[in-house]
Amino acid sequence: MSIKKIAKAAGVSISTVSRVLNNPNYKCSSEEIRDRILKVAREMNYVPNESARNLKKGMAGKEKLRYIGILLTRAEESAIDPFFTELMRMVESEIHRNMCILTSVWYQPLFSVGAKDEDIQAAVAAMFAEQEKKIDGMVIIGRCDREVIRQLGRHCKNIVSVNRNSTNYEIDEVLCDGRKIATLAVEHLIHLGHREIGYVGDCHNESRFLGYRQTLEKYNINCDPFYIFEAQAREEQGYQIMERILQQSHAPTGIYCANDILAVGMLKCLNNHKNRYYTPSIISSDDISEAQYTTPMLTTVHLPTDEMAKYVLFLLLDRIDGGHKSVIRMELECTLVIRGSCTGVENSMGCEYYI
Repeated sequence: MSIKKIAKAAGVSISTVSRVLNNPNYKCSSEEIRDRILKVAREMNYVPNESARNLKKGMAGKEKLRYIGILLTRAEESAIDPFFTELMRMVESEIHRNMCILTSVWYQPLFSVGAKDEDIQAAVAAMFAEQEKKIDGMVIIGRCDREVIRQLGRHCKNIVSVNRNSTNYEIDEVLCDGRKIATLAVEHLIHLGHREIGYVGDCHNESRFLGYRQTLEKYNINCDPFYIFEAQAREEQGYQIMERILQQSHAPTGIYCANDILAVGMLKCLNNHKNRYYTPSIISSDDISEAQYTTPMLTTVHLPTDEMAKYVLFLLLDRIDGGHKSVIRMELECTLVIRGSCTGVENSMGCEYYI
């Protein structure tokens, strides 16, 4: 499948397709165009030029073709989780850039929540029953249950995970430690004088929630259960939770959101109630593109998704080629990005929110 045919099907220029497929950091004029190009490439079983030449040579080229699958465990296909969407785009581009063939993209949110063994076995069996070609390796994006990893290992021996939660050395992994992410965020609020600090996000087997609690304990700050809100990474849930907070008689002055998209929803809610006195400092994590376009701009913890994608492919290809046998855990550092959504606790009444 040539780039020219993909460009025609996607309704864009050949140069745009080439940049999207070969440069993980390339920014399109719109994310919709990038998504459309990658979708068409998957549907048409795009083969990079060098790999296509090797196919015609009957695998006689210098590089052996590697067939790679992607398993996304933190979102349904119809759902939008911006962090994992951006990370998956990076991984896809790295697969193409490394002259590999992307065979399948599976969406299995069931795999991250501790489902029954029989349900896991059935789901894994269904995945590979529809797989036309044997895959050489798999990238798991998102948290994955141990039993799932064992079941997947029966079908594919080369698996690497990229995430914010560790697989506990079950398989190779590239990650930013969720506890460290939360610590950076919560300590920033503490250094601004906040001691009534809330949490919004996943609370079950989630390293960022653990980091939030441990950081409060470290600074002898009470972890108030009324300030903890269970939520999935959805903008509408952030909006709804802020509506609940606004109705409380006593509310946190600072809030750590596990995901940027939750914080975006909370800021939009505050915009619709900006005549109220309550304007908490809000900090989050991921540093998705939208975090730069809120007003005030969102203070967040940046995760290097481009490097995460680069190293996950490096580890996977090295394992496929026999470069290493032991399980490798590669941890990348995250960084605090200070913008305008957080203020000192004494100024918590004076910040205007709108998007």
